Amino acid sequence: MNREVTLPLIVDDRGTLQVAAADVSKLLRTVGGRWLHLVEAGEGLDEDTVAALTIELAKLADRIDVACIAHSSGSTP
Repeated sequence: MNREVTLPLIVDDRGTLQVAAADVSKLLRTVGGRWLHLVEAGEGLDEDTVAALTIELAKLADRIDVACIAHSSGSTP
């Protein structure tokens, strides 16, 4: 299953970001890392599923980072 997730950047009338995207991408990476830690600790999570979900969270975090870089540079991704 391959579904695209679109996350619009939230900006005000002046183009200022209203969401701390760096915090969101950090949170996504942290959640994935925590899941991997739970697998390593033998908490009974399916390793393949956790790996796949962690990869997808990292991809989403990357997309958020790229969109923010594009926004701050005045270009579109």
